[in-house]
Amino acid sequence: MTSTVLNIAIDCTDAYALARFWSEVTGRPGHPESEPGDPETQVLSAQGPVLHFNQVPEVKQDKNRLHLCLRPETSREREVERLLGVGATFVGDHRRPDGSGWVVLADPEGNEFCVLRGDSDRAASGA
Repeated sequence: MTSTVLNIAIDCTDAYALARFWSEVTGRPGHPESEPGDPETQVLSAQGPVLHFNQVPEVKQDKNRLHLCLRPETSREREVERLLGVGATFVGDHRRPDGSGWVVLADPEGNEFCVLRGDSDRAASGA
């Protein structure tokens, strides 16, 4: 027997606002019945688990023990620029001279996530 991952739950202080950010990141819609102030909401997925945002009273304090890794449809650099433009913040650069590696960003509540190389980056390097 096995279990299926239904959702990825993310604690936050403003579920609706953080869901809107992640909706912009993923290009996927938020739950159609969500409204500002809702204590829980989701970003729907075309396949796989949904992102579930659960409002909690405390703010994030330490490094995530679990994080999302994104593979962009465009180049890693273009996606990092886009995400910074929609409210992400830069955390760390782990790109290597050969083009491999990743960039660490954080969402508006400080949850870290990685931006990996896109398919075009991988094709250009032969990886």
